[in-house]
Amino acid sequence: MKKILLIALFAGLFSSCDNGGNGNRMLSKSSGNINSLSVVVDNELWEGSVGESIREVLAAPVYGLPQDEPLFSMRQMPPQVFTDFATKNRTVLKIEKGQAADTKFLKDAYAKPQKLILVTGSNSNEIIAELKKNAERIVSAFKSEEIREKQRRIRISLNKNNTIEENLGLSIKFPSVYRIAKEDDNFYWIRKDIKTGSMNLMLYEMPLDAISGDENAINDIIKMRDSIGKIYIPGPIDGSYMITEASYTPFLNNTIIDNKPTLETKSTWEVTNAFMAGPFINYIIEDKINNRLVVAEGFTFAPSIEKRNHMFELEAIIRSIKIK
Repeated sequence: MKKILLIALFAGLFSSCDNGGNGNRMLSKSSGNINSLSVVVDNELWEGSVGESIREVLAAPVYGLPQDEPLFSMRQMPPQVFTDFATKNRTVLKIEKGQAADTKFLKDAYAKPQKLILVTGSNSNEIIAELKKNAERIVSAFKSEEIREKQRRIRISLNKNNTIEENLGLSIKFPSVYRIAKEDDNFYWIRKDIKTGSMNLMLYEMPLDAISGDENAINDIIKMRDSIGKIYIPGPIDGSYMITEASYTPFLNNTIIDNKPTLETKSTWEVTNAFMAGPFINYIIEDKINNRLVVAEGFTFAPSIEKRNHMFELEAIIRSIKIK
């Protein structure tokens, strides 16, 4: 009788783990470097037109960087080796040929947290069509997962020795390795030294009507950041300061931070009369409740090395902003 009860107990336990989808299963912790994507697809498809389409979507150059760097670093593997530890990567694109055309966005399929996107089609053309049709959603889903993971890692060791919340009425989570380089009249310059240069954040506020709501917005943004650079970000030579590089066309986009309309600008900066330059990402958050614009910008000075992950870290920090 005891043996029967034990068998029933274990059977119930294991069935409860599998019942109702992944939410009730015991999942291993996911792994992988930030912006590192596993692509599970047959070698033949990877080397042909399907692989080209995947690279067009997920290895497209990140806008605003001085040199071409892909959105994601991809590692391809055929389905037969996608087992055991290989299934634990945090972001996975899986391609299956011979099924009805579809794109599924799966959460925590093999590990937690994990974003797995399954793209299927009866032939290569259908798979390519699915990739093109859902390109924006696919990139956004993977990027959102990586932002969450980066913010989780940042929270492990936060800088708490600052007066930002008191003076600017907002919270922002950045690692303890960053320091307040300058604090002046509700302006903050936050820096992290790296081997080849520095990673930087600026926080300040502007009047609510400082940026036009039309085609002149980008010109207003450039004038605003150039004036701030002249006052607060000096160069190595007397009279030099940071400005927006005129030869690089800025990218302007609408996004959301802290549930508020936000203008996102990506481009490159330079220093007047000096050989210094690099990428920046600027966010202007519409804070109507407090009758102001909150400006948060990240910029990197790191000559001769890749900058994608540096800029991604700065973006993850800025997207943690919560306005009171």
